[in-house]
Amino acid sequence: MKSILKLIVVALFLSAGLGSLQAGDLRKNGSLIGSIDSNGDVRLNGSLVGRFESGGDVRKNGSLIGRIDSSGDIRMNGSLVGSIDSSGDVRKNGSLIGRIDSNGDVRKNGSLIGSAVGIPRAQAAGFFFFFFLNE
Repeated sequence: MKSILKLIVVALFLSAGLGSLQAGDLRKNGSLIGSIDSNGDVRLNGSLVGRFESGGDVRKNGSLIGRIDSSGDIRMNGSLVGSIDSSGDVRKNGSLIGRIDSNGDVRKNGSLIGSAVGIPRAQAAGFFFFFFLNE
């Protein structure tokens, strides 16, 4: 399950319900690691690794692997694995594991671990949940 979580790319549309995709850069520890384009394609280090759709479906290699609903619940294989609220708090099994600040800074245990440039806070929270906050 952990190896799948590290490869999942996801966007979250919960601030005002489902919204449109926005393009932007993804950074970890100050270094550019990838981007999300307006079509929902996600690239890490130049390679296409996944796609998310405005309806909440998350795909890897064309296969449906997860879903995010408008309330912020994140599901894999039908099971609830986490949630993200509109204030930027990221939870796993009910425990707070991270936060996305309004300026796009991503924090884990209070420490800055990354940022999302040009990407809405809720959308960035979904991405970082699966890639870095859930480790």
